[in-house]
Amino acid sequence: MIKILFICHGNICRSPMAEVIFTHLVREAGLEKEFEIASAAVSREEIGNPVYPPARRALAEIGLSCPQRGARQMTREDYAHYDLLLGMDRSNLRGMQRIAGGDPEGKLHLLMEYAGSTAEVDDPWYSGDFTKARSDILAGCKGLLAAILREG
Repeated sequence: MIKILFICHGNICRSPMAEVIFTHLVREAGLEKEFEIASAAVSREEIGNPVYPPARRALAEIGLSCPQRGARQMTREDYAHYDLLLGMDRSNLRGMQRIAGGDPEGKLHLLMEYAGSTAEVDDPWYSGDFTKARSDILAGCKGLLAAILREG
């Protein structure tokens, strides 16, 4: 089983969108039993809060729904548990390294690396562009699944 954790600042926009999109892609490929997929935050400020409504709407526009859940913060134990921990931007990556106490196993990456890009997934909380965030996340998730299938 491949365990993936998507991470953003508050776990109410980008990382839950990535969790839903990647889960959908895995399901479409008939591989849902091969993966454990979740999301978390680097900050504590949104703990317990639901997915932000505009993020839900952006997913609904492509026929995907978000399960009811509350935001949670990444833990050091997550580093041990998950095979890959994917941040949305460089600030997330720094927070992930702080929480994990480094990255001795090389598990921490930016999602957009898998789309062949050095770009970040901009935070739609600030930009207001949930469609662009969704598009970037979809590209990253498709690239991630393709990379995993190539390696497998």
